[in-house]
Amino acid sequence: MVNKNFEIKYSNHFKLYVLLKDQIIFESELRKNEIPFYKDADDQINAVSTERYFLSDDDRLKIDKIISENEIIASTETILMNDYRDGRKVNKLYFIVAGIVFIIMFLIIFIDSI
Repeated sequence: MVNKNFEIKYSNHFKLYVLLKDQIIFESELRKNEIPFYKDADDQINAVSTERYFLSDDDRLKIDKIISENEIIASTETILMNDYRDGRKVNKLYFIVAGIVFIIMFLIIFIDSI
């Protein structure tokens, strides 16, 4: 797909990095609000697959509103942002597995003592 808004890259702009899981919602909202953007893949930041968006400085307030209303995880080159909601899911899974292991060990000790 050819991006028609390449000129944004050479005007007053800022770069925004959006996680791949939020990409569809973000682009949909940009198009709905008629905000021009240029994007390219950049998977080097923070060891997470992201899309790099070049956005006009004039649209900064609209974009901030889109990000906050849709709970999109976005970052800049200087301020890296992680999705801590994913970390909670991992911690929950860790505690479930640890609980199961604890129960199995307890049953083994209980059965062995009989």
